[in-house]
Amino acid sequence: MKVTCSHCLAVNNVPKKDFYKKANCGNCKNSLLDTTPMELNESNFDTVIVNNDIPVLVDFWAPWCGPCKMMAPNFERAAKEFPLKARFAKVNTENEQNLGARFGIRSIPTIIVFKDGREVDRVSGALDYSALVALASRYSD
Repeated sequence: MKVTCSHCLAVNNVPKKDFYKKANCGNCKNSLLDTTPMELNESNFDTVIVNNDIPVLVDFWAPWCGPCKMMAPNFERAAKEFPLKARFAKVNTENEQNLGARFGIRSIPTIIVFKDGREVDRVSGALDYSALVALASRYSD
């Protein structure tokens, strides 16, 4: 399966397994098991969405948004449950207004799930940890 490195954006071919002890990027050698949510912007968004065979959950948020700040720790915690099963990413809509407009973001936080380069689900409003895990589980194999 194809997985984009969150550090250098190189596309890696990784064998599909139920569990990974180790998986490093062939380009930068950083771990592909890093679950820290990626910061997406106009220059890297399409690369990440198109070049991942795992689902990508994108949190569209803003720094002034109270519910966004409340959900952020849950988003990071849920991401830890899905190494090489789902990629978690964030888009700051204050800095990336074109991406917000492109995806018709009308309220934040909004999470869009992308699979095979296409939007497959969208949820507006802050989600708790269990709801985020359930959302990612629905689309990860």
